[in-house]
Amino acid sequence: MTRHLTLATIAFALLGLFFASYATYDFASHLDRQVHGIHCSFLPGVEAAGTESSGCQVTLMSRYSSVFRTQLWGGIPISLPGMALFAFLAFWGGYLALTGRHSERTATAVTLGAWALPLLTSCVMGYLALVELDAACKLCIGIYTSSALGFAAAAALVWAARKVANAPAQTLAADATAVDRPVGFTGSADTTISDDGSSTAAPALRREGGLRSVAFALPVAGAFMTLPIAGYVAAMPDYSAYEGGCGELAHPEAPDDLWVPLGGSSTGHPAIEVLDPLCPSCKGLEARLTASGLDAQLDRRAVLFPLDDSCNWMVTRAVHPGACAVSEAMLCEPEQARAVLGWAFEHQEEITAAEQAHEGAAARMVSEQFPSVRRCVGSTRVRQRLNRGLRWAVSNQIPVLTPQLFVDGRKVCNEDTDLGLEYTLTQMLTTPTSAAGGAP
Repeated sequence: MTRHLTLATIAFALLGLFFASYATYDFASHLDRQVHGIHCSFLPGVEAAGTESSGCQVTLMSRYSSVFRTQLWGGIPISLPGMALFAFLAFWGGYLALTGRHSERTATAVTLGAWALPLLTSCVMGYLALVELDAACKLCIGIYTSSALGFAAAAALVWAARKVANAPAQTLAADATAVDRPVGFTGSADTTISDDGSSTAAPALRREGGLRSVAFALPVAGAFMTLPIAGYVAAMPDYSAYEGGCGELAHPEAPDDLWVPLGGSSTGHPAIEVLDPLCPSCKGLEARLTASGLDAQLDRRAVLFPLDDSCNWMVTRAVHPGACAVSEAMLCEPEQARAVLGWAFEHQEEITAAEQAHEGAAARMVSEQFPSVRRCVGSTRVRQRLNRGLRWAVSNQIPVLTPQLFVDGRKVCNEDTDLGLEYTLTQMLTTPTSAAGGAP
């Protein structure tokens, strides 16, 4: 039984390695700072990668997908050490099976202890995904399932090994031939063979064998974990050319009534966001800024740039219908701008669908939610303010794109507003403007 259970742990380790490898591949493909499709399927490799928003996309872009995000662009993906750990567990299971140590109590305890790590990590990551991110990632579910099944098999292996150790066994004769012994057998006359063909040993030999197992497992596990991470870091592209940003505002000054405050610290670095309240990417940027804690180092304000042709003469169609009405509401009551923005982020799909179905629905919805803007939304005065903000964008040659973030007058490269945001923004906040340089 112990051999079969060991083979089961190998199978579950390979399954976890399969899912973790695809998750790592998806993450690493973004290191070129471009947008890529990701695998979000229980059959990755069979089902093609997609580019649509999904639970996997939300999970990958979240701060929980990697560590050391301020030290490295994107950080080290959590799935990478997971992949290395599953590879070690498969190796370790193979080692036990080939050497006949699958019934040694210490060796099986090492197996169980090693499987506890992916299980605990899966519990934590599963909680964060479901509770904090409200997202279900199929690749992650595959990893969680592999971890749970592997741990269960390892627990059964420990139980079976204990049972073998306590069961009556046939003492191996001193003159037994190698053919009579299990694969990899190295025992002596004190070693016994149980009914299922696995070897056990006298207590002293068991202790010695157990120490050898631990002494062998620890450095091997360390090598399995550190080598892939070191290789990943060494292979990362050089991002130093983008640490200074991608250009500067030619005319950052503007009348105060064009800005809407977004919070932060009044003593922080001046930050300007080119914002569309119904833009999903703007919502994502807001979430990442807040989660990183870097927003506390910024004095944030926004110029509204709705991608809606009902007010924005730079777009030929309404990319986000209803964005003009919500933007006007933010300009009408600047002190309520953050509240309006939070409500708009929360109901983006609902507002957009309502405006598509009935023109003017967005204005009605925002007025019902914030009655103080009822007489202001749609007025000539606020539309002129919104139009002046658009002209400010033209004077600074800002592309028709949202979101865009400028810190100390320097633009955070568009490619660095998702996975690379923490790293790039940290570099920009710690580098004096005069020495920043930056990409063209």
